[in-house]
This record gives sequence, structure tokens and C-alpha cells, in this order.
Amino acid sequence: MPPNDVRLRQQMLRRKPVSAFLADSEQAESQQGGGLRRTVGTFQLTMIGVGATIGTGIFFTLSTAVPEAGPAVILSFVIGAITAALTALCYAELTSAVPVSGSSYSYAYATLGELAAWVVGSCLLLEYAVSGSAIAVSWGQYLNDLTNRLFGVTMPAAISAPPGDGGYVNLPGVVLVVLCCLLLMRGSKESTLVNTIMVLIKLAVLVLFVVIGITGFHSANLHPFAPMGFAGISAAASSVFFSFIGLDAVSTAGEEVKNPQKTLPRALIGALVVVTAFYCVVALVGVGAQKWTLFNGQDAGLSAILQRVTGQNWPGALLSAGAVISIVSVTLVVIYGQTRILYSMGRDGMLPPVFRKVNPRTGTPVGNTLIVGAFIAVLAAFVPLDWLANLTSMGTLVAFAVVSIGVIVLRVREPLLKRGFKVPGYPVVPALSVIFCLYLIWNLPANTFLLFAGWLVLALAVYFGYSRKHSRLGRAKGDDQPLDAGPVMAD
Repeated sequence: MPPNDVRLRQQMLRRKPVSAFLADSEQAESQQGGGLRRTVGTFQLTMIGVGATIGTGIFFTLSTAVPEAGPAVILSFVIGAITAALTALCYAELTSAVPVSGSSYSYAYATLGELAAWVVGSCLLLEYAVSGSAIAVSWGQYLNDLTNRLFGVTMPAAISAPPGDGGYVNLPGVVLVVLCCLLLMRGSKESTLVNTIMVLIKLAVLVLFVVIGITGFHSANLHPFAPMGFAGISAAASSVFFSFIGLDAVSTAGEEVKNPQKTLPRALIGALVVVTAFYCVVALVGVGAQKWTLFNGQDAGLSAILQRVTGQNWPGALLSAGAVISIVSVTLVVIYGQTRILYSMGRDGMLPPVFRKVNPRTGTPVGNTLIVGAFIAVLAAFVPLDWLANLTSMGTLVAFAVVSIGVIVLRVREPLLKRGFKVPGYPVVPALSVIFCLYLIWNLPANTFLLFAGWLVLALAVYFGYSRKHSRLGRAKGDDQPLDAGPVMAD
């Protein structure tokens, strides 16, 4: 094999040791105003996970998932929850062993090598940016429903409906992204406090939906239970899986969490339990209170169900208000997660230094946040909603599968590494997690695979054109002179 080919192969397979990740985190923390700050506790972190999850799957996904599966959409959520549970256990082990920012990008870098880490990081960027856009797009639907119920006023569909579905530019989505970015730039402590308040409000609103909606529950609405058969259930499960993105969002906060080796696993498992319970109960009440054929194309679906059950306006208005608040919290956490992944990639030299610049006053990556916000706002403004949802599922599932593989690889390569949590039933649980993820990927529509392939081609072009040449790991190994390990101070 020619020397250049050997060198390229070595570059793509080089791994960043866990000790190097921990050293980077400690060095950044020790620098005055130079790194992210540990201000987040277990409850706040659990609320980040719940906040990033509930809001996407319940407040608008039923309108697209129920027509695919019928009342059996409940089973679709169960399949998604099982896959998420298996993966959550794998995340819990890796977060306790490698408690740093960067989520599955960092785990892949420590276990599978630089190229694999870059691909996973690209999937995460797709996952977060696209899901943030999808969520922001849906905000306009519930905002319109709320203003219509309260004041009889709605925004024109051209600027509020999803692009490609009656809309041309989704202006509310752009406004929402801007507001979330402004809050995130103030600091993690302030952002997590606001998020916790909004999450508690949205959970209260969903409890209200269950209490009122169950009065209109009719078992006849559950027949036929699976009109599209198991194929429909599987297709819906693949579509709604992006609702479980919150699990990954928890792991992005590794360098801003107090006592991360215990806090991260607890928050992951706690968020999954809360989310699964709410998803299944709300879905059951929804399909029991309204015929499944009525969900197709229904904007602000849960509000419409309450209106139908009670014959009154106020329950639907209250639920739409809760959805407006809920979707704000989801968008906030999604943008937060993406900026922390980009921060880790920038610190590793895989992206330009602007992504690792931290404001010394707020301890937040301001320039990074502005870039992420602009990208998500453009997607929310112009890209059709169904494209966004399926692409998010693809990126999420690929990242989840890599995390599960990473658990096995790290057990083999570093068996003595300190772990605050270990996956029960190893190696069966990680293997099952990979199998479930691949199964859901297989059921995604063909156009999603084409869009995903295009994204990977673009990502690989950036890696070979920039990242492999600027990688800190490569420079430390002699490809070039060493690069400073810490974050760059903002001007």
C-alpha cells in the first residue's frame, strides 16, 4: 500500500483517548472564563431531556403518524420507546464514562475513530438542525390556532403554514429561532431555568388533555385497530422516532452538569420514563376520542380533539397555549444541543475556531449559537415539514446505533475505565439496540435515503477538504505542530 494511502487510513482511524477528552474538559474548566460552566443539576437535566422530546411527538406528529398506522399508532410509540430505552441504557454507560460535551460524536471519536466520529457528528448536526426546523414550523400552526380561538385572528397561510403545504415562508418559525438564540446567549443557567418552567407547564397541559379527552373516549374509534397492518405500524414508528431526540440532548450537556458520572445516567433514564408514559397515554386518549381518519392534515390536532369532545372553545385554547410554550422549550433545547456538539467539534479542530469561542462573561458559545440559529431559521422558513421529520429520524437512528456499538467497543478496548453506570444484560442490550435502530431506518421512505446520502457526500467533502488537515489529534501525533487544547476566548 502506498505511503500516502497508509497515512490517510491512519488519519481516518485515529482515536481520541477518553483521557484526552477528560483532560480537555478539565483544562477548559480551569481557565478563567474559558470553558463551559457546571451549573446544571439532575432535575434540570431531566427537564432538558423531557423538554427536547415532548412537544415534537405529541403536539403535531399524530397528524402524520395516525394516518399511517391508524389507532395502532400506540404500538408505533411503544416500538419507538423500546428502541429508545435500549439506546438510553447505552447512552447512560457512555455518558458516565466520558462525561463531556459532544454526545455520540465524542463517543465515536473515542471508540471508532476520527472519520466515524465526523460522520456521526454530521448525523447529529442533521438531526438537531432539521428537528429544530420541524418543531419551529409547527409552532406557527398552534400560534394561529391560539390567536384564532382568543381573538378570531390568524396569520396568512403564506407566512405561517408549513412550506409546501400552503405556505411559502414560515415567518413564525424564524421568529421563534431568533428568540431561543437570544436566551441561550445569556447563559446555560438562565436557559435551563426557563426550560424547566416551560416543561412543567406543558406536562400540566397534557394532563389536562388526558383528563378532558378521556370523557370522549369511545372504544369504537379503535376499530379497525391496524387498518394498514404491521407495515403501517412500522412506517409510523420510523416517522415518530425523531420524537425521542431528547435522549441525545441530555448527553450534550456533559461539561455543564454537576457530578456528571451520576447525574447524566439518572437524567437519561428519568427523562425516558416520563416521556414514554406521556406519549402512550396521550396517544391512546387521542385515538380513542377521535376517529383515526380525521387526523389526516389536521392542524393543532390535540386542540381540535378537545373542541370536539367538549363542544367548547376554552379547553382547545388552553391546550394550544400549552403547545406554543411547549414548542418553544423543544426548540430551545435542540439549539442548545447542537451548539454544544459544534463546540466539541471545534475544540477538536474539526471545525473552524469560531465554533469553540466562548464568551467570558456568559460562558456560552455566542458565535456558534448565531450560526446555528441562522441555519435552522432558513430550514424552518423554506423546507417542507414531512422532509424535515423523516431526515431527523434518519440522523437520530444512525447516531443511536453508533452509541450502542461504542459501548461494546469501549468495553473491549478500555475494560478498566471507570463507569458510573453499566448496561445491564451486556452485550445483548447494545446488540438489540443496533438491530431496532436498523429496522426503523429500513422503514423510512426512499427520498429520505437520497437526501441523507446527499448530506453525507457534503459532510465527507468538508472532512477531506478541511477537518482531517486541522484535526488537533493529527497535529498532536506529528502531522503538524500541536494546537492549544482549550476553548478560544471570544473577543
